[in-house]
This record gives sequence, structure tokens and C-alpha cells, in this order.
Amino acid sequence: MNAQPSRLRASNGDRDSVVDVLSAAHDCGRLDAHEFENRRTAARRATYVDELPLLVGDLPEGQALHTDLEVRSGKEIQPYIPSGAPATTSPGMGEPQMGLALMSGRDVIVPPGTPEVRTFCLMGGDDIDLTDVMGPGVEITLDLYSMWGGHDIWVPEGVRVIDKTTNIMAGNDVKKAARGDGSNGTVVLKGFSLMAGHDVRLSRRTPPATGAGRAFDLR
Repeated sequence: MNAQPSRLRASNGDRDSVVDVLSAAHDCGRLDAHEFENRRTAARRATYVDELPLLVGDLPEGQALHTDLEVRSGKEIQPYIPSGAPATTSPGMGEPQMGLALMSGRDVIVPPGTPEVRTFCLMGGDDIDLTDVMGPGVEITLDLYSMWGGHDIWVPEGVRVIDKTTNIMAGNDVKKAARGDGSNGTVVLKGFSLMAGHDVRLSRRTPPATGAGRAFDLR
């Protein structure tokens, strides 16, 4: 019988490399001060190599280090989920969202993981905020049907918008500031409009670090 390989102990260099990645992520705004401190403390306290990949697995700055630590640990490591935070949903694995705007409208913040939003509007329209759902590799479809109305759709920077809608005496307006390169995901517009249309605008709201604080801050 082959003996199970022993866990590798982490060195000061291993811990320092993780902290360097966390600092870079904090400096560019990927981690807030609270999250950075939690992860930094966990890195400093780590005894084994297999405790470290968890801390950098969801950071673009840490992908090379994550792979190195994962291979050395000999274990398959899942993306990091902060202690006490709600579990994340993989892109496209959530529930589709449905909506109706009849001579009215509402604020809709689409949750992470949502693969599709389908709405119907008549002489009305919603503010549909996609800030939380978007991210690298994410694709979401907005299936929109409207008559004499339309929605305001808010996207974060870097989102590519593909318009596949059918319009009669209507059309959609994708603002110049909202035309991203796809680095932060893709929004596909589908559906039908009659004497109506939708505006796609750049959101200035940043997604909350936890489940709290979901108020609009749109300009």
C-alpha cells in the first residue's frame, strides 16, 4: 500500500508571495481593506502550502502563484470564499429573472450567476443594473419585449454589448462610455420593440463586498 504524501509546510517566502499578490489586488480595488486584512492574516498564519491557494485563487494577479501552490500542494483547491460571506454563484448557474413593467418601472439589481433576464414592458420601463452579475467570462442575455416604452440598462466598465433585437420604429442606444471590450463580460440584447427602445449606460456603482449595501449610485 502506498503511503499518502505528507502535507508540505509553507515557507516565509510562500507566505510573502501571497501577501504581495493581496497587496496588489488591494491597491487596484479588487479587495477592500477588511477583506485584504482577513486574507493577509490568514496567509501569515498558514502552516501548510495547501492553505495558501485559497487566498489568491479568485484574483487575476494571483493566477500564476495559485497554480504553482496548487501543484505543489497536490490537492484540488476551490476558489476562495471569505469567512461569513454568502457563497458565490458560478456565472450562468443562477435562476433566470422575469419582469413586467406596465405603465410603471422599478429598480432591478440583477444578482450574480443570473444567465438571463426576460422582461415585458408597455408604456413603462425598469432600471436594470448589471453591475453585480458581470465579470470576466460572464455572458448574460437580456430578452426584452417592449411597446411604447423601454428600459435603462446599467453596465460596469469593460462590458461588451451585442444587440440582436428586432425593432419597428424603434431602436436601442448604447452610450459610448458603456461600449466595453468584453474584458468584464458580455451582454446580449434580444427581443422585440415597437415604437420603443432601451438605453445602455455606464454604471458608477461598485458591487458590495458582502450581501449588504445594494442601493443605487448611478450617474
